[in-house]
Amino acid sequence: MKILGIETSCDETSASVIEENQVLSNVISSQMVHLQFGGVVRNWHRGRICGRSFPVVESALEQANCTFADIDAIAVTCT
Repeated sequence: MKILGIETSCDETSASVIEENQVLSNVISSQMVHLQFGGVVRNWHRGRICGRSFPVVESALEQANCTFADIDAIAVTCT
């Protein structure tokens, strides 16, 4: 069973694919803009999650050598 995990709860967006306890890919995109404010600016972050998520997910699938059709389940953060 292949699982796609997506995390976008704070200043980073990440996606991973796992299969039978083996990590096939792990892609992280950090938003360095928060450094200038000394912490996370949530309102700024919320408006940019979707635009950053798709390329990260695509990269994770590519690194895992699979497509959406190969994914059996998706796990995401919920904030």
